[in-house]
Amino acid sequence: MKQQLEGMLAAARTALAGADAEAALQDVRVRFLGRKGELTALMKEMGALPPEERPAMGALVNRVKEEIEASFAARLAALREEEIGRRLVAERIDVTLPGRIHGGGSKHPITLVREEIVEIFSSLGFGVEEGPEIEKDFYNFEALNMPKDHPARDMQDTFYISDEVVLRTHTSPVQIRTMLQHQPPVRVIAPGTVYRRDSDITHSPMFHQIEGFLVDHRVTFGDLKGVLTSFISQFFGQGVAVRFRPSFFPFTEPSAEVDIQCVICGGKGCRVCKNSGWLEILGSGMIDPEVFKSVGYDPEVYTGFAFGMGLERVAMLKYGVSDLRLFFENDHRFLRQF
Repeated sequence: MKQQLEGMLAAARTALAGADAEAALQDVRVRFLGRKGELTALMKEMGALPPEERPAMGALVNRVKEEIEASFAARLAALREEEIGRRLVAERIDVTLPGRIHGGGSKHPITLVREEIVEIFSSLGFGVEEGPEIEKDFYNFEALNMPKDHPARDMQDTFYISDEVVLRTHTSPVQIRTMLQHQPPVRVIAPGTVYRRDSDITHSPMFHQIEGFLVDHRVTFGDLKGVLTSFISQFFGQGVAVRFRPSFFPFTEPSAEVDIQCVICGGKGCRVCKNSGWLEILGSGMIDPEVFKSVGYDPEVYTGFAFGMGLERVAMLKYGVSDLRLFFENDHRFLRQF
C-alpha cells in the first residue's frame, strides 16, 4: 500500500503540472481526492491491514493528501497568475497615445436659417407665434377662403386624418388662430413644420415654412414690397435684385410670387435658375377680404398683407445645396459643413 500511495502522489503531481486550465485542474483534484477518487478508494482498504500497521499507514495517507492539495493550490495560483499576465498583455492601454477626438455637435442648417429669418423679422417689429401641426379643416382651408369644393385644395396634396382633421399643409392656419385671438394691429411671423404628399429632390413630405402677416389701418402693397425687400437684402446680401410677379393664392388678392436674382450665377443664367437669371423664393399678397370676414375683422377698416416661404428652399439657395433630401438624411459629412 505504501508503494501505491507513493505512485499515486507522483501521478497526481504529474497530472496537476500538466493541467493548463482551472477546469482541467479541478478534474485532477476530483480524480485523486474526490469522494470516489483514487485516494478514497485506497483508504477503504486500510481495514484489511494488521492493527499495528494502521497508524503509520494513516499518517502516510494524510501526508499524501496534504501534498496533493498543496500541489493543487500552487498550480491553481500559477494558472491564475498566468491568466492575469495574458489579460494585462491583451488589454494593455498605451496612455501615451493621443485620444480619439469626438467632433462637437452643431445646429442643423434648417435651424440656422430659421433663427436668422426670425431675427430679421423680429428687428422689423414682428412677433413670433406657433400653432398645432395636426389641424382642423376650418383653420387649414375654410377660413383661408378654400371651402370644401374649392379647386385650390388640390394644390395642397393633403394628409387627411379624418374629414375634418388634417396634417397642416402650410403655416397659414396660425394666421387665422392669431387673428381670432387678437385685434389689429397684428404683426406676426409663424415658423413651423408642414406636411404634403410629395417627395423628390426638391420636395419632401415633411418640410418647414415661415408664414408672415401684418394687419392694420391703410396697409398697402407698397408696405409688403418694402418689408420683403428689406428682408431679402439682409438675408441674401445687399444688391440682390428683387422682382414681384403676379400670381394666385386663394387667401390673398392681389397675389405675387417673389423672385430674386440667381445667387449662383449672379443673374447671368445657369442650370439652377434654368438660364432665366431668377429664382423664386416665396409667395405673397394682400390678405383677401373673405379671410378677414372669417376672423371678424372689418375689411372696410383694416387691410393687411401675408407672405410665406419654405425654409428648405431658401436654405438650398443660401448654401448652394442641390438636393433637398440632404437636409433629412443626417449625414455627418454634410452637416459638419454648417
